[in-house]
Amino acid sequence: MLSPENIPWDAYDALLKEKLKPSRYTHSLCVMERAVELALKNGVDTTRARLAGLLHDIMKNVPDKEMLQFIEDSGIILLYADLCAPQLWHAIAGAAYMKEKLGIDDPDVLNAVRYHTTGRAGMSPLEKVVYLADLTSADRDYPDVKKARRIADRSLDEGVLYGSEYLISDLVGRERVLHPDTLACYDELIKKGVRANGK
Repeated sequence: MLSPENIPWDAYDALLKEKLKPSRYTHSLCVMERAVELALKNGVDTTRARLAGLLHDIMKNVPDKEMLQFIEDSGIILLYADLCAPQLWHAIAGAAYMKEKLGIDDPDVLNAVRYHTTGRAGMSPLEKVVYLADLTSADRDYPDVKKARRIADRSLDEGVLYGSEYLISDLVGRERVLHPDTLACYDELIKKGVRANGK
């Protein structure tokens, strides 16, 4: 069990300030706060939520070439869909960085960071919390964000389904590659009978 007293919060905060642009640093703090809020509502461990929320974008501002090299050096083999979507690399690299450079070995925390952009089938409650915290943090201002917050506050599953629908629609509208993890996430929730009713 992760103990908040054993986590070097100040050091992580300083690291983020060093690695991230100011706006991305602010976003990270907002996601951390939203993750804790959603964790409290859903009986999820708040220390894990705080940690994953804070560090979820730790590799976001690393240049693509450097990020790809880090992923390769970590022994991770990217899917074709990953290679087609550079906006996903920071999540893959971020989880690897947390494990290799920061010594964080909690698989649920690492998966929450790894899948915070795509979602996936079989997401844990913590993964759903961080996915939705990123989607609905206080600094987000896309057109449907109030609706997304309302649904996420009501149900993690409904929130993730709505987020998946929104992402798929956006990618199709821009003729971008759909990631199989996002499709698997959507399919699993639909098969479970989840509906984001009252959108």
